[in-house]
Amino acid sequence: MSTATINARTVRTAVASATLIAATLTLAACNNDDADAGKRSGSAGNSAAASTGSDSQSGDEQDASAGGGAQDAGGKSAGGKNGGAAGGSGSKITTCDPDKMSMSVSKVSRPVNHMLLKATNNSGTTCSLVDWPSLRFDDAQAATPVAEETKPQALVTLAPGKSGYAGILTSSADGSGTNGTKVTDLSVYLKGSDAATSVALPGGSVYIDDSAQVTFWQSDSSDAIDW
Repeated sequence: MSTATINARTVRTAVASATLIAATLTLAACNNDDADAGKRSGSAGNSAAASTGSDSQSGDEQDASAGGGAQDAGGKSAGGKNGGAAGGSGSKITTCDPDKMSMSVSKVSRPVNHMLLKATNNSGTTCSLVDWPSLRFDDAQAATPVAEETKPQALVTLAPGKSGYAGILTSSADGSGTNGTKVTDLSVYLKGSDAATSVALPGGSVYIDDSAQVTFWQSDSSDAIDW
């Protein structure tokens, strides 16, 4: 074999080796680029997921915060301090029970022909005296009419041990009343109850006529007789 042939083969072999090495390096570079791209894609995906998770968490925190505020507001109105205070102030006060009241009637010097009815709350709770006492002298079929002009601005409320008052006009001072008679019994009824309380009359009897009237319940005894 000639020297020229050997040299030609050597050159081709070198060229082929160089080409193979270049191809190998190119393939390795491509694989590295793909791997880097994958890493970058994964990192971007993780960042997006993290961002989404952060947004979701932020939304949850906002929802929780909003829900907590509503709960607090509801708690206060339903059973918190404010709600308790409102509930306390708005608690229903019941009508006074005649069985837990003591009543008495006394004469007054002025105005003439007047008596004072006193009702004391003997129960352990606060109660209210509604409107006016219904009075029946002896076996009268109708109750004594009320003096409408004596209606107070507020309902009379009695704490335990406190008293309310009503004034009673027995007869006209100028003698203009008719059907006058002496009575010995007085029954008092409270609004909302059919139970009667028998009250002793001062001196055992009193003279009444068609002018007889009773006032609305009053908190002050002077208001009950000054009309």
